[in-house]
Amino acid sequence: MVPGAGLEPAHCRQRQILSLMRLPISPPGQQPSIIIASMNLCTSDFDYLLPPELIAQTPSMRRGESRLLHLALSGLNDTRFSALPGLVSAGDLLVFNDTRVMKARLHGQKDSGGRVEALVERVLSETEAWVQIRASHAPRPESVIHFTDGRAWRVLEKQEDLYRVWLFSPASEEVPDFVGWLDQVGELPLPPYIAHLAGEDDEHRYQTVYARHLGAVAAPTAGLHFDEEMLQRLRQQGVETASLTLHVGAGTFQPVRVERLEDHRMHAEWLQIPVETVDAIERTRARGGRVLAVGTTSLRALEGAVDERGQLQAGARETRLFITPGYRFHVVDRLLTNFHLPRSTLLMLISAFGGMTSVQRAYAHAIEQRYRFFSYGDAMLIEKDPLGGKEINP
Repeated sequence: MVPGAGLEPAHCRQRQILSLMRLPISPPGQQPSIIIASMNLCTSDFDYLLPPELIAQTPSMRRGESRLLHLALSGLNDTRFSALPGLVSAGDLLVFNDTRVMKARLHGQKDSGGRVEALVERVLSETEAWVQIRASHAPRPESVIHFTDGRAWRVLEKQEDLYRVWLFSPASEEVPDFVGWLDQVGELPLPPYIAHLAGEDDEHRYQTVYARHLGAVAAPTAGLHFDEEMLQRLRQQGVETASLTLHVGAGTFQPVRVERLEDHRMHAEWLQIPVETVDAIERTRARGGRVLAVGTTSLRALEGAVDERGQLQAGARETRLFITPGYRFHVVDRLLTNFHLPRSTLLMLISAFGGMTSVQRAYAHAIEQRYRFFSYGDAMLIEKDPLGGKEINP
């Protein structure tokens, strides 16, 4: 992506992307968002080499002590997250994702005795969920997986890489509560690039201080930097806040494994935009303020709730929105985010927002300056590219 920085792209020429795909688990009568991109790009355009020691394995000692790389229209500025109040103005609006991470990782055993590792992707009801299952032999429909507390799953079906399972108690007629059961027997699902198992400190630090609605498999990590003191400072200087919910799925950690972006099947996520948040955005626009999305999940939720007229709509829905360079943003002016995995949809999203060349240079600078990457790492504040992300390297 950047010559001499280990960030050089391979070039490919592909046709324009426009496809419509259905979720295997969409609610009846509801269509997921169209997957859109409008530039001739390939996955290797978003690859880069990262020294392993720059992958943050633990959070900073205290929330808010991380570094902050400001990608401004005038260039790059190295600062601290504690300086954020000086980078926003009275009348601006910060939009937070208030999802809460479930204890979604489980270990069980098949009837045959084979071990199973599972990750709950989406809870559908008190007794059913879509899950990822890792085992030496894939479980078949109607097979049973047992857990140490005496509960069990019956495998109902498989769609793509997800299994729909039914939770029951073989020894009783008790109707279990899936989410409550996870809280008792599950483990916090730290990202795969974090080497240690989740401990007591992770159960606190891998949740935002404003997390409310349980349902995510991964934390909205840009929000991990905020503490109550920072939120209070922002409100005191006249910065407004609003919230939405997008339950982050395991797909957020997955690299794009196809070379042509049009062949990528975007993972789906559930979101809800409150009426109060739509109203707050309209007030911000009316007074000339800026909308700052805290995290790519907040940005994706807002853009995924825009109708065909470009108007933000309140309510709950599924989205498969795949944002790549060339996408026209309708709601968000600024983005606070962490540093993202190579070849990931999140890196593509921020390249669309901040401009490919600008983001490439920012990442090369961050590596050179030894910023900490990924979920427990440092933050970036990105201004929206006035060219709409259309600038790319020749």
